[in-house]
Amino acid sequence: MLNAQRGTLEPSVVEAESGGVETIDVRQDGSGKFKTISDAVKHVKIGNTNVPTITFAGTAAEYVTVDSATLIVESDYFVASNIIVSNSAPRPDGKRKGAQAVAMRISGDKAAFYNCKFVGFQDTVCDDKGKHFFKDCYIEGTVDFIFGEARSLYLNTELHVLSGDQMAMIVAHARKNPNGEGGYSFVHCPVTGTGGHAVLGRAWFEAARAVFSYCPMSDVVNPEGWSDNNKPEVQKTVFFGEYNNKGPGASLAKRVPYTKKLTEAEAKTFISLEYIDAAKWLLPPPKV
Repeated sequence: MLNAQRGTLEPSVVEAESGGVETIDVRQDGSGKFKTISDAVKHVKIGNTNVPTITFAGTAAEYVTVDSATLIVESDYFVASNIIVSNSAPRPDGKRKGAQAVAMRISGDKAAFYNCKFVGFQDTVCDDKGKHFFKDCYIEGTVDFIFGEARSLYLNTELHVLSGDQMAMIVAHARKNPNGEGGYSFVHCPVTGTGGHAVLGRAWFEAARAVFSYCPMSDVVNPEGWSDNNKPEVQKTVFFGEYNNKGPGASLAKRVPYTKKLTEAEAKTFISLEYIDAAKWLLPPPKV
């Protein structure tokens, strides 16, 4: 198959595939080639340019939601660059209990992700707690595919809503009171997909906070934009903000009344690296 496509593939792809794609089996019980991801990484040859994929098929039914993740990071100052993290469990059908499956859980403070791809369905990324930075990434899913209580800045990161569900929710934030510091800020993040069945976020907890600024939004976004999760009382405590977004899904005309239509001054807090105190810890991506 590779020989048949040589004339159309980019040279770098041909070069990478000519050497063969190696699947590295990592299992703690010793039944795989390696017991730890660290040992598997050391095995990769110097100069390799393939993007590695870390995948697992854990579900909430087996491990509980937060521990079903393919990759779990609990240490501070974690940095990832140029990797794909996937949960390959079957797509939830609304009938199987505990079918949600996390690709990535980040619970450490001061973590950064550059040019990473996170693949799953429900609960793809558990952006759990701490301050985090996502740049030039890609995240796809169906329901609550970014969830947790962290204070995170997403920059130029595509949020892709998969079709097929009656309703999709991008963000489920877990700030518990209006004084909490948690909140997700999405800046220049394309929201892609089709179907008009997605809300930008829902009130998982009563003071959930999420802000979208300068984001191109496709018509995958439902005109109402946000959900109070059938809890009208939280409309006074959630913080769902939008500023200067573009595209067919960005119209504010039919947004729910508790949407905060931010002024330039109000948006300033959320679009700066100061939002995550980046000057104290954020470094450029590693060179490999």
